[in-house]
Amino acid sequence: MSDTKENKKEKEIETNEEVSIEEQVKQEKEVEIKKELTPEEQVAQERDKFLRLFAEFENYKKRTSRERIELFKSANQELMTVLLPILDDFDRGLNEIKKAKDKELLKGMDLIKTKLNTTLSQKGLSEVDSKAGDVFDAEIHEAITQIPAPTEDMKGKIVDVIEKGYKLGDKIIRFPKVVIGQ
Repeated sequence: MSDTKENKKEKEIETNEEVSIEEQVKQEKEVEIKKELTPEEQVAQERDKFLRLFAEFENYKKRTSRERIELFKSANQELMTVLLPILDDFDRGLNEIKKAKDKELLKGMDLIKTKLNTTLSQKGLSEVDSKAGDVFDAEIHEAITQIPAPTEDMKGKIVDVIEKGYKLGDKIIRFPKVVIGQ
């Protein structure tokens, strides 16, 4: 009797294994059927891939053109930064020539300075407007020192501009150095 019980258990195990193998085969077939898409679904899937690839390419083109523009701006910035001390020296020289009252020399130097400023402004360089009496703004000005305000209304305002500031496009490349009243 024990032989028959053991035989029955073995047969049950074998049939269970066969059933589980059959179930696995059925599940695999169902997955394969699900994987096979209809032509419309395949077209939709390929269209989606194409649109994503196209959008990615457009973003790449925009990014590279922006980077190229920034590269040109930064190249100009380096040159302009080197020229700023020369502009300062030019202003100092003109002030000394005005003191000497040599009209012809002043006229010639003024002409040269005007041409230089015109050329640099065509390349995007402009002065940051700062003058005595303007309100001090830490984002635009660089405070060198604070002195007692000559009048009550000059507190927190610019008393003197030591060095001019310059912008290249919208970016300030040298902040104006100012003295403020306290």
